[in-house]
Amino acid sequence: MNTTQRVRRAGLATVAALVIGGSGVAIGAAATDSSASGTPAAATATQSPAVPAPATPGPASYASVVRQVLPSVVLIRTENGLGSGVVLDRSGNIVTNAHVAGNATEFQVQVAGDTAPRSARLVGTYPPDDLAVIRADDPSGLQPARFGDSGTVQAGDVVLAIGNPLGLSGSVTQGIISATDRAVTEPATDGSPAATLPGAIQTSAPINPGNSGGALVSASGQVVGIPTLAAGSPQGGGQAQGIGFAISSNLARDIAAQIIDTGHVTNSHRAAIGAEVATVLGPDGTAGGVGVVAVTSGGGAERAGLRAGDVITAVGGAQTTDTTALSQALAAAEPGDKVTVTISRDGQDRSVQVTLGELPGS
Repeated sequence: MNTTQRVRRAGLATVAALVIGGSGVAIGAAATDSSASGTPAAATATQSPAVPAPATPGPASYASVVRQVLPSVVLIRTENGLGSGVVLDRSGNIVTNAHVAGNATEFQVQVAGDTAPRSARLVGTYPPDDLAVIRADDPSGLQPARFGDSGTVQAGDVVLAIGNPLGLSGSVTQGIISATDRAVTEPATDGSPAATLPGAIQTSAPINPGNSGGALVSASGQVVGIPTLAAGSPQGGGQAQGIGFAISSNLARDIAAQIIDTGHVTNSHRAAIGAEVATVLGPDGTAGGVGVVAVTSGGGAERAGLRAGDVITAVGGAQTTDTTALSQALAAAEPGDKVTVTISRDGQDRSVQVTLGELPGS
């Protein structure tokens, strides 16, 4: 929910005016009715800018929101680890991250307060968006979450991250939305390839191992994102504090619905250049571009004249020093977009127009 903050201005005769003295110290003077002092109360106020009253504070507690959402967030256990998931419907379908599901096909899920876990099975997974759906064998008592429109969230909105960090069932952290529409890349893990996520929500709500696949919730109790990863420190040594990312709820619902309906993803909504690529190293051993290994027959790259051996150095003005940079450039585009692709061929640079295709489904 967008938190509306109202700045209220009271009458000049009833508020305290702040005057900055010669030393720079703020001096508070209680304004009185002009008839009592013989001096109009507005006289001092017109000599310095009006000071707005503090913004209306948020609620003292989010306990009611947590009580509402907690029955919709489950702990997921596999043979290789644990994570979180969000209940989609009364059939027992649960959306989570593909990296939480990994290579598993059978799971144990548990709602906070459950005396025993219940079994679940894999419905389908889509690693390019790091999303998967599993289904509880016994859906009784599972409460579907209320999903909000992630397209309406904005920086500054208060959010809660609800999940099971480090296996601590039903944990809640609080923060704000720091930014929207980020393109972020997840590193590869055991059982899950690297993935570049378009339109991710950045949040200051702490996200720790085990939170993945849980719920990023608005102050009104609507799920607006699926927490997925925390940013790593550029100096190494662990996570960067206060920087986490969530998959938007709109994307999560769309991909999950496709998986539930057909068992796989039929429409990725993701742009693709139509080529198999690999990072090329320069003479100094650093990444120097994206080499075309092969082009897809009938794809955008082939139609634009790209061929194996070309090195892509920029897409739409964004430098592509490696495959991650290329993925992020494509994540910001849409299928059907025409982009300028700069390539190096036989030692010469040239630019071509490529009409992007669609990343294949699962």
